[in-house]
Amino acid sequence: MTFSALVATVGYVGHLRPAPGTWGSLAALPLAWLVASVAGVYGLIFLTLLMFFVGWWSVIRETSGQDDHDPSEIVIDELVGQWIALLPVIYGATMMQADLLALWPGWISAFILFRFFDITKIGPIGWADRRNDPMGVMLDDVIAGVFAAIGVLVFAALAHGVG
Repeated sequence: MTFSALVATVGYVGHLRPAPGTWGSLAALPLAWLVASVAGVYGLIFLTLLMFFVGWWSVIRETSGQDDHDPSEIVIDELVGQWIALLPVIYGATMMQADLLALWPGWISAFILFRFFDITKIGPIGWADRRNDPMGVMLDDVIAGVFAAIGVLVFAALAHGVG
């Protein structure tokens, strides 16, 4: 397997069945915890940006010459989107100087909301997906991650009586 395939499948996770996108999102959770534990929230932001561009490159490589612009085994986009969805949780834990897992309801919310938006392709998420190109593969999950992050913030505000 090539390096681009290893990246695109997040270390072969994309080959798990059924629902490889869900497996990719699940794999992103402990990886986000590891990155944030070692490098902090700003390290996670940096690596999210880096993985977006490395992921885009790997999708270009893996789909070149294929009719399928978004094969199911490509899950690097789920990793990036899931990390974006987790940013408010990890930032909140960092600002509160709390253990990252103390905000476990936020982790669950980020996962469920991201999967919901990634699967339903509402609004601009669907627009990005319909681009049918490597940027669209990455971009629909970035937008789903942003929508999920906003949802996490709304749920946190409601849970903590803000508003």
